[in-house]
Amino acid sequence: MTTLLAFVFVIGVLVFVHELGHYLAARRVGVRVLTFSLGFGPRIVSVTRGGTEYCIAAIPLGGYVKMAGESGDEERSGQPDEFLSKSKWQRFQILIMGPVMNIGLAILLGVIVLMNGMDVPAYLDRPADVGSVEAGSPAERAGLAVGDRIVEVEGRAVATWEQAEFEIASRPKRDFPITVLREGRKVTLSVHPDAEGRFEIGRIGVFPNAHPIIQSVNSGEPAERAGLQRGDVVTAVDGRAVNFGSQLSEAISRSPERQITLTLTRGDQTLEVPVTPRRRGDIGWIGISMSIETRRIDPGPLQAFRMSLERSWEMTTLIMRTLWGLITGQTSPKQLMGPVGIAQLSGESAEQGWISLLGLMATISLNLGLLNLMPIPVLDGGHILILALEGVARRNFSMRVKERMLLAGFVLLVLLMVTVIYNDLTRIGWVENLMFWR
Repeated sequence: MTTLLAFVFVIGVLVFVHELGHYLAARRVGVRVLTFSLGFGPRIVSVTRGGTEYCIAAIPLGGYVKMAGESGDEERSGQPDEFLSKSKWQRFQILIMGPVMNIGLAILLGVIVLMNGMDVPAYLDRPADVGSVEAGSPAERAGLAVGDRIVEVEGRAVATWEQAEFEIASRPKRDFPITVLREGRKVTLSVHPDAEGRFEIGRIGVFPNAHPIIQSVNSGEPAERAGLQRGDVVTAVDGRAVNFGSQLSEAISRSPERQITLTLTRGDQTLEVPVTPRRRGDIGWIGISMSIETRRIDPGPLQAFRMSLERSWEMTTLIMRTLWGLITGQTSPKQLMGPVGIAQLSGESAEQGWISLLGLMATISLNLGLLNLMPIPVLDGGHILILALEGVARRNFSMRVKERMLLAGFVLLVLLMVTVIYNDLTRIGWVENLMFWR
């Protein structure tokens, strides 16, 4: 139920804001709005005010604003309050405002999330110095080594770990050059990232010079008996470097009733501490909680606005590159997400709290705004493209030409929807088990 309610809330708000943009722009330039609908299909609630029907429909996967005289095949009176009676510039304003409102909402939500404050891993804004390389990983096969500093990914300069992770994550399962600074000179290597997780995020197996910190030690558990203390920094397990709490947890979990050796840093000391995890079900357990070194972000309104703009721009470049990668075949369609995936993420975010849900809404709103600007007939960007082509040709296209363009756009949109829904279903375990061809 939480997932369903969160999904309806997220989609409802984003669609409302998008259609509100079209509605307000239409009213501003004097176009009569016949219908403002949230959702498609049978109407659940409907009220008419000032000649406009406002309604909520049964299928909450979109919405629309119907304007007088917006289609060339409907009967027109030639009145000045009809859509096609307006100039191309005025029609452009109406079409562009839906995506603009979504992009603006993404920035606003980003400001709200940032002003709430957050703890982020401290290593993210440090230079991308390699602290460890996973055995058998793409990074090891490519020749990356501890101490290398990643400075370029496929020709794009990176100054921090956050930028390096961002660039690598968007390039799964394809070869590209990565340049590192090694002993004062640049070395360029070819790497082929693995695809990790349900969204096939690029991963090469390099980690920063960061390590988990023990936050608490439970009384009577193996960690306390072994002498572990709050504030100890765990740098390795059985001589293998660990950089995140997840790696330490995995090493402990797979060693029930088997002694392991933790390498710790305590003040100026380096200690080797043997500990035997007790069995807890099928996994090992030593009774500690962990974190990684973090820094606190508490920006004021102006700084939060600037940071939100920067993050929105970074996300925009990633979305554009992903779309281009889909066209050129360099990006897997499996990275796309549809309504089922959005519903799952909405539910997960809602369980983590409002701030997490608003952060997800910001990301989806930005995606929605940018995707609607794509020059595909049926989408806002497609209608804008037709307006631009008519402007260049200095004449209006016939309805037959427009219908063919809209049909082509509709086919592309259906193919896209089939692809993303299929991707969503493959991420549901029991559904994927029914797909005998996979």
